[in-house]
Amino acid sequence: MKVPHFGETVVYQPPGAFFWIKVNVLGRLRQLKNPPHPTQYSPRTIEKASMRARSLGLLALASAALGYEVKTGPLDTDWTFKVGTNPWPEYPRPQLQRSRWQSLNGIWQWGEGISPTGSPTGTDVLVPSCIESALSGVMQSAQTSWFARDFEVSKDLRTKGNKILINFEAVDYQATVYVNDKPAGTHTGGYWRFSLDITNLVKDGKNTLRVDVFDPTDAAGYNIPIGKQTLNPSHIFYTPCSGIWQSVWLESVPTQYITQLDVAADMHGSVDVTVATSEASSAAVKVVVTDDSGKDVATGHGKANQPFTFKVNSPSLWSPDHPNLYNLTVTVGKDKVTSYTGFRTIESGEINGVKRPLINGEFFFQFGTLDQGFWPDGIHLAPNYEALKYDVQQLKALGFNMLRKHIKVEPALFYRACDEIGFLLIQDMPSMPANRLPNAEQQTEWERQLEILIQQHKNYPSIYTWIIYNEGWGQLRDTYYPEDHLTKRVKELDPTRLVDSTSGWHDHGFGDWHDNHHYANPQCGTPFYSLASTPYDHKRIAIQGEFGGIGHNVSADHLWKVPKAVNEINQTYEIDETIEAWNYRSHVLLSELRDQVEFWACSAAIWTQTTDVEGEVNGLLTYDRRVLRPDVAQWKADIQALKDAAAARGGKK
Repeated sequence: MKVPHFGETVVYQPPGAFFWIKVNVLGRLRQLKNPPHPTQYSPRTIEKASMRARSLGLLALASAALGYEVKTGPLDTDWTFKVGTNPWPEYPRPQLQRSRWQSLNGIWQWGEGISPTGSPTGTDVLVPSCIESALSGVMQSAQTSWFARDFEVSKDLRTKGNKILINFEAVDYQATVYVNDKPAGTHTGGYWRFSLDITNLVKDGKNTLRVDVFDPTDAAGYNIPIGKQTLNPSHIFYTPCSGIWQSVWLESVPTQYITQLDVAADMHGSVDVTVATSEASSAAVKVVVTDDSGKDVATGHGKANQPFTFKVNSPSLWSPDHPNLYNLTVTVGKDKVTSYTGFRTIESGEINGVKRPLINGEFFFQFGTLDQGFWPDGIHLAPNYEALKYDVQQLKALGFNMLRKHIKVEPALFYRACDEIGFLLIQDMPSMPANRLPNAEQQTEWERQLEILIQQHKNYPSIYTWIIYNEGWGQLRDTYYPEDHLTKRVKELDPTRLVDSTSGWHDHGFGDWHDNHHYANPQCGTPFYSLASTPYDHKRIAIQGEFGGIGHNVSADHLWKVPKAVNEINQTYEIDETIEAWNYRSHVLLSELRDQVEFWACSAAIWTQTTDVEGEVNGLLTYDRRVLRPDVAQWKADIQALKDAAAARGGKK
């Protein structure tokens, strides 16, 4: 038998065996079955397969044969065992792409505490992943832990005079990075991309990368952007995510390179551009706009680090019905990157005396779901790109045109998918914990990270509204109203979108939206309301920021099999015994909402929620995405009725 090359993967079925093994010459062994499920075999069975494989020369490092494997979690999905050991091979930064890059995703080493120097050996862990997830191969929490791997910089990246950058798409929460035992840099914030220049730290041949991670989830004295993560999951709060949970990768850049590209294209063809560079410079910038046929339709010229504007004649506009995108090629000196944009205008306007959200000058009813972005196998991270797109594709097929990404931030590829599919997004800022208020230092840090959210996501055409606060979580309100200056600051950073300053309650009149939460029945733009803090404000756009939440327990097969979660299912806002009753109650609530669109001032609404999450069983889909609850024909008809009611009030036909 031919001996495989370094890094090559071989699939082998021992004679007479009922399973397959998959061996990588780096020393990884995994069993394959249809469907693959490596944890269903005993360690002794695996070891026998490993010994047989070694006898055939399939393993270069026999001692590592029993390395990474997916843990048996409380629930899996159809994508769980498709991940493998080369996760997320897609280019991770679609808004600023370079041709020369190298993924560092794969199997790393992991351990608790501070990392030892050198090339430490610990537990095999999949990067990217949350260490709490089954996909990580670890499935445990740790406030302090380390990640390490060896790597070689590919020859393609080692161009004379170029720099080598290492990029982390997200590490939760504080990261300290070492290359060859020398400090490369630090970063704070669990949702944001960061880059480090490691040119002077890497060498030819083997390099060692270590990342120390500190995650103070629920720790006394800390008040950080955390969303719904908690060490004690219960009802609407879920399993936390720690560690390197998004892609890690290298890229080669010239001495002066593009660090940020801001592009805003409107319905009139105006393109506003600012290109930031690594060095203070006013170098010439060239931007070429290309349509989907590959034809160059416009070229803009300007200077680095200065805003400039140019025009595209009669562009095809971006909208949920027609998600037209244009490719961009941006050149500054020796650096060339590619990106894309969509031409659309978002604004608040008045139609027949009612404040409305306008997309390209038109009003249409915007109906979406509350989208938590949690997965049973990956927690904060979908298993792969196919899974990442799945929820949005299902929602679009039902007739939804929008979702609210709820106090969580997704990988950049999620936003690219929404841009391509044609799906509007309301993006929340991840909140501080719901049960405490920040001190001055914590408030300042949260505001710093709010600005990062805007800066890193303001190019995506699909995002049309920013939410600052959700239901008062972490919102100071006794001494002053921070949403006042924060709304102004968000508008300064991004004047092209709407701002929902306070989703839910503790509304003090700021922002473009008046946002009400009420689950038993909608109260959207109506003269009746349940809380004195949320009376309808006719000077702003009315949105039902959350409602629905109707629950239904499909079967134990689709539940998050954690006793506490199962025992708390009855905390769901409403539980219906049958799927027929669930669809009936849904129809009743959607009919009430339609009346509020027809007779009052309702412009948009958010249904809770896209999927079940742990102990919550009120999703359109079960947590494993294997069961769709809605009666499709009924839901399509009810959603169309909402759009028709809006059209009758001066909206788009």
